[in-house]
Amino acid sequence: MAAELTAHQLIAQHRPTLDQALETIRTRAYWSPHPEHPKAYGENGSLDTAAGKAAFDALLGTRLDLGQPGTDGWVGGEVSPYGIELGVEYPHADVDVLLPAMKAGQRAWRDAGAELRAMVCLEILKRISDRTMEFAHAVMHTSGQAFMMAFQAGGPHAQDRGLEAVAYAYVEQVRTPETAEWTKPQGKRDPLALTKQFTPVPRGIGLVIGCNTFPTWNGYPGLFASLATGNAVLVKPHPRAVLPLALTVQVAREVLTEAGFDPNLVALAAERPGEGIAKTLATRPEIRIVDYTGSTAFGDWLEANARQAQVFTEKAGVNTVIVESADDYKGMLANLAFSLSLYSGQMCTTPQNLLIPRDGIRTDQGPKSYDEVVADLARAVDGLLGDDARANALLGAIVNPDVKARLEAAAGLGEVALASREVTNPEFPDAVVRTPVIVKLDGAKPDDEAAYMSECFGPVSFAVAVDSATDAVELLRRTVREKGAMTVGAYTTDDEVEQAVQEACLEEAAQLSLNLTGGVYVNQTAAFSDFHGSGGNPAATAALCDGAFVANRFRVVEVRREA
Repeated sequence: MAAELTAHQLIAQHRPTLDQALETIRTRAYWSPHPEHPKAYGENGSLDTAAGKAAFDALLGTRLDLGQPGTDGWVGGEVSPYGIELGVEYPHADVDVLLPAMKAGQRAWRDAGAELRAMVCLEILKRISDRTMEFAHAVMHTSGQAFMMAFQAGGPHAQDRGLEAVAYAYVEQVRTPETAEWTKPQGKRDPLALTKQFTPVPRGIGLVIGCNTFPTWNGYPGLFASLATGNAVLVKPHPRAVLPLALTVQVAREVLTEAGFDPNLVALAAERPGEGIAKTLATRPEIRIVDYTGSTAFGDWLEANARQAQVFTEKAGVNTVIVESADDYKGMLANLAFSLSLYSGQMCTTPQNLLIPRDGIRTDQGPKSYDEVVADLARAVDGLLGDDARANALLGAIVNPDVKARLEAAAGLGEVALASREVTNPEFPDAVVRTPVIVKLDGAKPDDEAAYMSECFGPVSFAVAVDSATDAVELLRRTVREKGAMTVGAYTTDDEVEQAVQEACLEEAAQLSLNLTGGVYVNQTAAFSDFHGSGGNPAATAALCDGAFVANRFRVVEVRREA
């Protein structure tokens, strides 16, 4: 069948977007082609808010047939953290049939070249963008994010991260020219002359192991980085968050077909309850790249056992904020309160440990004792979440019972400065919604160290009393080195303290935010400008996104001939 999307059409439509992305990753300026306000949707073929909700509702209770080879049954069972049974069924794959079928299309995909592959990826992202409102509900009802966050993080921000990966992939592939004429003088003899051809070749099949909390935001970088570098991609979603990635695979297969490529270059691997196919897939010889977001334990297992693959992991860390002094005390409290509350702390970037000198801090409102700082922060969180409607919009729902259990257990670890309370969601009465808990701990007590030196994923924060700013920096350094950190924050008006914190983060490879008091928060990163993780401490082996994230997904093969 002739391609419905020609290379000329794809390049004409999407090359300007790619060029702007290339320029933006160079300048690190703000830019996004994907609108982050709902009112921007509804024109040029995109779904508006009502149409997106209707499209999501129409999916409930249906079978999502992707037309994949090797389908040997159907699986489902997702239940929204808001209490809705999705009832969507997905194909279950016989991987002995599916994996060979995925490899069959790689030659034509490889030969298409870096530019055309990038254009196809951008067309996939464009069609996902047109369905952002539908995807927002899919993300909301699999992750527990509140709608606005599911719309932004699961929609335009995820799409930005996918485009960013395509841009980096393109840069690395075209760094080497396609051909070169090589001549070496030989004095009086004729020169040696060769014609050389250089081709980026894929490693094999990439495996994307999805996460429950951010299925698209964390899934798109690896998916598009591997696809843009010529690899087929098998998407293995988290069993509780299949729908957003299944829809992504559906769109990708449609675009690949229309562009004249094998749709099996992108496929879905949904699993039966308790099947645990990630370990089996990750160690298959056909799988040459693994992208994973999730627990440290399984990330460590992948790094140790998926020896045939290039493994990119984003695991867990203990994120720390040092509070040494502040010239905008009210702004600091408001910023921290929002950071602790957003999506019930169920983000790999949420602060956990707040290191505060036990003798107190200097502020623009006068000196504040350790107890006053903690009490004021507790009041700031209480004030932010005092209205249930606003609390629901910020907190979303607890994503799984493990988070709820950790939250309840945290209250027994020390003196509770802010107790968690239950919030009722009138639209979704079965949703489990809880406000954050803040627990006081002492950095000088060995018994407290076990708590604050372990990740407690969810709406749990520890206010850790330390002897001095110097001790805070040393504890920060040790925490990042031993446990890893996706984010570090610091509040200080002292140049020496700021320099010490910065040096610790440079040496331990941790991303640092200083004195945030406005509308930017330590747990948010912007595509094309901010690096998410560093790949340089135990929290992650990769950064989203840099050249290292894409460059080892392909190799360059040279063919040389005498001229």
